[in-house]
Amino acid sequence: MNGIVTKIFIAVQGAAAMQAVEEIEAIAECGLRGDRYASGNGTYGGSDECQVTLIESEDLEEIRTGGLHVENGEHRRNLVTRGIRLEGLHGKRFRIGEAVLEYKRPRPPCRHLESLTEPGMMKALAGCGGVCARVVKSGKIRANDPIVIL
Repeated sequence: MNGIVTKIFIAVQGAAAMQAVEEIEAIAECGLRGDRYASGNGTYGGSDECQVTLIESEDLEEIRTGGLHVENGEHRRNLVTRGIRLEGLHGKRFRIGEAVLEYKRPRPPCRHLESLTEPGMMKALAGCGGVCARVVKSGKIRANDPIVIL
């Protein structure tokens, strides 16, 4: 089943607050223009970085019922999706807007993420922390763009 991107977030450097944007340029073999990992300013730059991270809005809704705040990018993931199981992208390439991405691996939460947000975030995201993707083909990604498995 194909889904859509509902929200887009970037952070200009590691530990900076996530900022919502309506569209972003994905750059092949680099990441999202203006995001911390594309510019080499991520906290884990060079060691445990992802070019693009995705997380399911359905999981975030569940987390919100527990009282945690995830509406403004506190989950620290770039693309929020709806209507697609991200683990189903394993081993696949997919198009979002003009860009083509490739599933790389799950993206479990870390203690650093919790240190930037609130107690309980790491536990809440365990098992549903999203996935990492590599940008295969550059292009614009916009909120409400469909996710099409290739």
